[in-house]
Amino acid sequence: MKVKTKPATPHHDASVSARVRREILAWFWVGLVFLLVNGTIGQARVIPSASMENTLLIGDHLIISRVGYDAGLPFTNWHVPLWRNPKRQQIIIFRPPYAPDQTDLVKRAIGMPGDLVDLRDGNVWINGKQLEEDYTLGPTKPAPPGYSQRGRIDVAFPYRVPDNCYFAMGDNRGNSYDSRFWGCVPRGYLIGTPVMIYMSIDANPSAWEPGHIVDRFVAYANVLIHPATMRWKRLFHTF
Repeated sequence: MKVKTKPATPHHDASVSARVRREILAWFWVGLVFLLVNGTIGQARVIPSASMENTLLIGDHLIISRVGYDAGLPFTNWHVPLWRNPKRQQIIIFRPPYAPDQTDLVKRAIGMPGDLVDLRDGNVWINGKQLEEDYTLGPTKPAPPGYSQRGRIDVAFPYRVPDNCYFAMGDNRGNSYDSRFWGCVPRGYLIGTPVMIYMSIDANPSAWEPGHIVDRFVAYANVLIHPATMRWKRLFHTF
């Protein structure tokens, strides 16, 4: 027995077309809101170096919050410092004082404005008191003499942190280019603080360096083939 089917009516076609248009419009607004939020409220960052180990690992993907620290327009270099200031030992994201147009840095705020920072016996001393730190790798020492790199200045200790500035160091003290080498971070260079690790991939470190798009694509694709390269236990870690 053959069953006759009714051809699609114009009304049915119109309703489908309307639903498609609504879906496209909805996703358009979602994308627009994402772009605005990504530039003004939060951003994503990936860790390309070992300077913050073992707190942050190469390949950690962070969501950072700019709320209260910095406001900017998406796809521009326009920034305005806001009202919040970091607390001592808080992880901060900022533009390099010696090269503001380069990739943002992630360090830990150690010295506050007006603090007297000293480094001796492998430890940090703030205003004459030793700072308790349970997150560092290796002893804390001043920058070695004769070290030549972009932005390098002679930072003598004890070091008085200027007003509206922060003394920042990486947790991996033997492998961090930080305030010991180039001085303090002006308040206006702060961007925000990390909120959460949303992804962490164990891959070739070159994949996370600026401009290495192909290597980064390979790292992401490799997770689909070898799920063990994802550091699952680090996902959704908050700060």
